[in-house]
Amino acid sequence: MARIICIDYGGKRTGLAVTDPLKIIATALTTIPSKELIPFLQEYFKKEPVELILIGEPLNLDDTATHATPLVAAAIKNLVKAFPDMPIQKVDERYTSKMAVRAMVEMGMKKKDRREKGNIDQIAATIMLQDYLQSVQ
Repeated sequence: MARIICIDYGGKRTGLAVTDPLKIIATALTTIPSKELIPFLQEYFKKEPVELILIGEPLNLDDTATHATPLVAAAIKNLVKAFPDMPIQKVDERYTSKMAVRAMVEMGMKKKDRREKGNIDQIAATIMLQDYLQSVQ
């Protein structure tokens, strides 16, 4: 069975989360430099079957674009070019970083680890993916 991968794309770093093969649980995968996203996914797709790419769409509360929206749009174009047969779907990423920080506090993560922005990106991707899984069940 194929997995779903979720991307929290940023100008410098990109957080990734993935489902289990049964698409029940979302798990943080890693954080990578954004410029390495396509090569990373090419290698990952060789090892694991993936049926869908989700990518967080940064929007303001009034659904207008944020400063990061053009970055994500460019990333989507690159993903479509690199993986023309792979479905790509945008998901709402509003508040996921704040939710990620709150989750780290509730998990008892040390303050030093909470400051590591890569951890926030991974957890934000996991939250988006888990929300998606709950919405399609």
